[in-house]
Amino acid sequence: MTRRKLPIGLQTFRTLREEDYYYVDKTPYIDRLVDAGAHYFLSRPRRFGKSLFLDTLKELFEGSEALFAGLDIHPRWDWSIRRPVVRLDFNGGDYQDPDGLRRNVMAQLDGIERRAQVTAEGSGPERFGFLLEALHRKAGRRAVVLIDEYDKPILDALGSPELARANRDYLRSLYANIKFADAHVRFTFLTGVSKFSKVSLFSGLNNLKDITLDRRYSAICGYTEADLDTVFAPELDGLDRAAIRDWYNGYCWRGAEKVYNPYDVLLLFDSREFSAHWFETATPTFLVETLFQRRVTSVSLGETVSTGELLSAFDVDHIGTEALLFQTGYLTILSEENVGGEALYRLGYPNREVRQSLNRSLLHHLVQDTARQTANSIRLFQLAGSERLRGDEGAVPGVFCEHSIRVVHE
Repeated sequence: MTRRKLPIGLQTFRTLREEDYYYVDKTPYIDRLVDAGAHYFLSRPRRFGKSLFLDTLKELFEGSEALFAGLDIHPRWDWSIRRPVVRLDFNGGDYQDPDGLRRNVMAQLDGIERRAQVTAEGSGPERFGFLLEALHRKAGRRAVVLIDEYDKPILDALGSPELARANRDYLRSLYANIKFADAHVRFTFLTGVSKFSKVSLFSGLNNLKDITLDRRYSAICGYTEADLDTVFAPELDGLDRAAIRDWYNGYCWRGAEKVYNPYDVLLLFDSREFSAHWFETATPTFLVETLFQRRVTSVSLGETVSTGELLSAFDVDHIGTEALLFQTGYLTILSEENVGGEALYRLGYPNREVRQSLNRSLLHHLVQDTARQTANSIRLFQLAGSERLRGDEGAVPGVFCEHSIRVVHE
């Protein structure tokens, strides 16, 4: 097979298809989504391909047929129908500024109106609804709404709870327009890292279907074993297949198979070195500090049991530990069991990268002195080695935590 370019950091479907990049075909999921409903929500960790999936939806609904040649959905899609697409992207913006969110939304709506040559009334969240109506009238077809990182304006402001609540309330009013303008909307897809409760953020959008833990869509983002063995086969030469799996596989959203972190895989193929590529791209200080404030130990992270309700317990005033770690990708579902009619999930580290890197971050937070950090890290690996010699690898995280705590008091 011919080697192609690695789409590291690329989120534009057109670029991947026109410039000879590797592309994993996710269009079978789109086919199912469009046939089964109209309004969807998906939570996945950062750098898992959410933005690329939204861009694929955009090009599909806009009728860019040439880009889909050879893909699964091509022969079944009606290319004669083109719809106006409204895409709001909250990846950028200063959301710690009290007026930052409003300015960002208005600027994005300005751009959409300018490109579509329509004008919508209003200067607040209601303008979004009027825009959807204007697009429907002009095109003669209902619009498609795509919202990327819907929760980032809230997450960025968590250090200032009052501002975070204000951003949440503004977004609630904005997203409510999707329901109010339902007659003008054919399809909606929202993505983000966290899953805020419907009561707190989506109270006006109760027709939104959450597919985060739907088995049928478990591999909608990320790479499968088959993807690595087929699409990326030219890149595997010289790399230990078992090591790739150990380092970067393990993410599970109740599907039949686990998936790889795509960002890690691409960086591995590029550098040919195993490293914490994903973890090192800004693991939030907020996460580590929260774990310490709640006295969560590393050993307990590998023994967490949760219900589906707890995995969704996320709001400005109540961020459940299980929800925080699961939704951000630091814990994943290892197994599930039905107890009394309720699903219980056993959570744990998805792979070596997360287990090793998160524990190291916890140690660094405890020990601020760089020299002592290094000495403690060496001691940690010595302890880890002795545990492996006794055939008890599972004890290593606990040793890590206990050793780190002892260091603080010495």
